[in-house]
Amino acid sequence: MHGTTAAAAIETRDVPGPLGRAGEARYGGVLRFRGPGGPDHLDTSSAYYATSGQILRALTRQLFAYPASHDLSDPFESFTPAPDVAAEVPTIDNGGLSADGLTYTIRLRDGVFWDTEPPREVVASDFVRGLKRLANPVCGAGARHYFTSTIAGMDEYCTAYEKAFETADISAAALAQFQNDNMISGLETPDDKTLVIRLKQPANDFLNILAMGFASAVPHEYDAYLPDSDEMRANFISNGPYRFAAPPDVRAELKLERNPAWQQDSDPIRHQYLDGIEITVAREAPDALRDRIDAGEVDLAWSFTVVSWAKPAPEREQFPRSYPGFTLNPYLVFNLQSPNAGGALQNLKVRQAIAYAVDKTAISEVLNIMQGVPNRPLHSAIPPGSTGHRDFNLYPTPGDRGDRAKAQQLLQEAGFGDGFELVAAVREARLHLDVMESVAANLAEIGIKLKFETFSQADYYGSVLGDPDSARAGAWDIAEPGWTPDWFGNNGRCIVQPLFQTNFEPGTTNYGGYSNPDVDRMIDEALQEQDPSRAEQLWHEIDVTVMRDVPIVPLLAFAAMTSRYHSKRVKNAIHVPQIEFFDITNLWLDPPD
Repeated sequence: MHGTTAAAAIETRDVPGPLGRAGEARYGGVLRFRGPGGPDHLDTSSAYYATSGQILRALTRQLFAYPASHDLSDPFESFTPAPDVAAEVPTIDNGGLSADGLTYTIRLRDGVFWDTEPPREVVASDFVRGLKRLANPVCGAGARHYFTSTIAGMDEYCTAYEKAFETADISAAALAQFQNDNMISGLETPDDKTLVIRLKQPANDFLNILAMGFASAVPHEYDAYLPDSDEMRANFISNGPYRFAAPPDVRAELKLERNPAWQQDSDPIRHQYLDGIEITVAREAPDALRDRIDAGEVDLAWSFTVVSWAKPAPEREQFPRSYPGFTLNPYLVFNLQSPNAGGALQNLKVRQAIAYAVDKTAISEVLNIMQGVPNRPLHSAIPPGSTGHRDFNLYPTPGDRGDRAKAQQLLQEAGFGDGFELVAAVREARLHLDVMESVAANLAEIGIKLKFETFSQADYYGSVLGDPDSARAGAWDIAEPGWTPDWFGNNGRCIVQPLFQTNFEPGTTNYGGYSNPDVDRMIDEALQEQDPSRAEQLWHEIDVTVMRDVPIVPLLAFAAMTSRYHSKRVKNAIHVPQIEFFDITNLWLDPPD
């Protein structure tokens, strides 16, 4: 367990700011968060929720990462991954990329250390270890397909991993033995400072994949613990600017302090302005939390957005100057594995009926409470701003208000005209409850009753939606998650691959167990297509095919960045769209206490 370090002396220093801007940074102070939900996971093998990404930004390092930016207007310019632990971007000219685009030779920078005693330098095999753990049967990666469809030998390794533990007992020692005894053919470490990665086919978004949290370095000490277990969390080893000051409790409190092993000159992405970060997990109404922020008791809301529409304060209501595109947020997802109501959701016409029944405009009005954040009804899985989006609507209704008469007719045709009950999994936050209550009112008109089961933010994604066993057991039938593309710009795969490619392993983001061999084949074809215009056409065709199957009902296209109300002392609040938040490693406080 880490002890608490003494607070650093308060100081100011003129430092280069994001995008080359200069500013007077203030050092010191503890950033205070409060809100109703903690991260779903703290293990990079499974962490895939925005709240997890926000905290892991301060604790972990990747080969490449996205610098925080004030200007989000040009995704190709603003969201190109920059070297993090990698010393440089591999190119043909510097010998890091082969002429055929299949081999990346990545050299690591010096001075990146684990917070061990004594500090130990991060090496190439730490990144291999991180990639190997993505297939673990305890809580694997929700976007594993990014890696299995791209890195040579990764798919075969993951398949062997799954097969090895179909019947075998799962223990930390057994998992570590498999990972250490089995290689991924496309990964080599000629020396501690060099990682060689061979691809199945050229992928011009490969650096985006390596910038994901899943591609983090992992220390060998984690071999002693089950992935994301309480024991692993209690022994978390950081290589970022902060570390846990005490064993984290994602349902109560997380405290971070400065990591003494971290060095500013070896981290071009992050800073260490703060003495510490404290996150208190507690139910709090938005109005009450805003009052706490106004009183200086809290600096930022945690896990949900607090806005100040009643009393505009431009210097404290941080709207991005621009945003890169839209998210699929929220959407309804159907549990296609559920036995509830006689397996009603396995019937296509039942799913179509729900698609016709929902009043999307009403949901837009619910979320318009967040003023200044554009949203509009969405009819496709791929939202505007992502490769493959085109306007089409397979289930049109007047004014997007729904057509309950048509929905009722479809239920009759499906043999469910007498109605039935479904279990709705809902997050405890008020806005999420409001959205699902709107949906419930629509479905009640056609004879479908929703029974609400509420969950914390962490449980919602971590132990409910991402757990295939929960789906098979009928723990839920319909849910209302959101999805932000993992990157913007060249991001054709960022919606359809994690949400719709066959994947019903622990940690999946294909929550309802959707599986269509034609969609899987089309995804493989799109990934191999070298012509950008043809690839864009394929992503669109996949979108249409998915929407014909209706595994989800898109509700809104929501701006990728939202406003964040904060205390007066929060400065340098810069957005990182991939985590839907400010970069906490670039914030400073003035005054610091």
